[in-house]
Amino acid sequence: MTISIILAAGEGTRMKSSKPKVLHNICGKPLLSYVIQASREAKVENNIVVVGHEGEKIIDNIKGEDITFAKQPIGDELPYGTGFAVMQARSYIKDDSCVIILYGDTPLISGDTLNKLVEYHNSSDNACTVLTAEFDNPKGYGRIIRDGDGNILSIVEEKDARDKEKKIKEINSGMYCFKGKYLKLALDKIDNKNAQGEYYITDAVKIFKDEGLRVGAYKIDDSTEIYGINSRVQLAYAEKLMRRRINERHMENGVTLIDPDSTYIGNEVHIGRDTIIYPGTILEGNTEIGKDCIIGQNSRIVNSIIDNKVEIQISTILDSIINEGSKIGPYAYLRPNSHIGKNVKIGDFVEVKNSNVGDNTKASHLSYVGDADVGKNVNIGCGVVFVNYNGKTKNRTTVGDNAFIGSNSNLVAPVVVKDWGYIAAGSTITDEVDKGNLAIARARQVSKADWVFKKGFTKDNK
Repeated sequence: MTISIILAAGEGTRMKSSKPKVLHNICGKPLLSYVIQASREAKVENNIVVVGHEGEKIIDNIKGEDITFAKQPIGDELPYGTGFAVMQARSYIKDDSCVIILYGDTPLISGDTLNKLVEYHNSSDNACTVLTAEFDNPKGYGRIIRDGDGNILSIVEEKDARDKEKKIKEINSGMYCFKGKYLKLALDKIDNKNAQGEYYITDAVKIFKDEGLRVGAYKIDDSTEIYGINSRVQLAYAEKLMRRRINERHMENGVTLIDPDSTYIGNEVHIGRDTIIYPGTILEGNTEIGKDCIIGQNSRIVNSIIDNKVEIQISTILDSIINEGSKIGPYAYLRPNSHIGKNVKIGDFVEVKNSNVGDNTKASHLSYVGDADVGKNVNIGCGVVFVNYNGKTKNRTTVGDNAFIGSNSNLVAPVVVKDWGYIAAGSTITDEVDKGNLAIARARQVSKADWVFKKGFTKDNK
């Protein structure tokens, strides 16, 4: 059995936030969630997340059947350190288990790397395998100390390293694979006799060497995978790295990104082949975009489903569905729970909220459609308002197939316009419009001859 112990108990003071560090987002997802995802991709059966500071917030936000939380005690007199955190998960460690030690603030680690680490660990029959990398500037990281044969002798933390040791470029990622029984042996023997008075899990390496046990290292090529986050600056850098990784994945799958550096796509977004994404686009949450779509510049789409061959220009789409062949924008706003049918036109400065719009319907410009069920082949003119709120409650409007809603009309809910109903421009409709009827609800035009001249509104007298 393979388990992971994910350390997420740190206070993260450099973030200067009331939110736990591991709950800060990159590409729309908490740091800790990325680590758990990588662990799952490595076929880990149970993820033990060790929490401490603000631990209840983490427990409330991170869910999953394969997640178990272990609480680290908090107090000024406690020794802390990575070894102390791992001790909190000791009861979950079985002798015959493979245990991966991970960190909740290293979101760039990949499932593929963890798979390779576990495979190397098992095939080498190591008591412990350390995930390492080489940095040109290794400042801040623990250094890997090897003997003449290349075996790992120990890991020295930056705070405890001598000048000669600080020049070593191979660093400890902080991630390990252990055989369960040997990890428990190490936890029994580590102490806090160091500069910080903390328990370091890194001391396990020296303990194993003293016990004559084999310690190996798996060195990765892409050092960005072990990038840890301790500040907002590092958070922004990790976001940039993750965004590049996500964007490259979509391009490799047949999506065109006109300018990947200015395109922001969340980790959970799915995009079909031959879709074109223009600069400034933001795609968030569980958004799905079909094939052959055009997503124009500066559009934002959140938790929405976009069918094939949809064109969206400079618009905002939230928690909505757009069916095949429809055209949205520019400057349209689809608020939550809007369902747009096939070949629909939602034009510039049109807002739709909590409404169903049938196939081939057009609302070309400057209209508000709220709390409505609009049928097929309906024309909604410029300046039309679905008046859905009376100050206390919101009510729905129903418009049947093939209806025509003239410009600058108000439909005061609850009201029904049946199939083929026709609303004259400038009307305020409060009663049902029967099938095929023309409804006119406006004052009759009155003309008063020479009124302007009698009032003295001439060129010489304004």
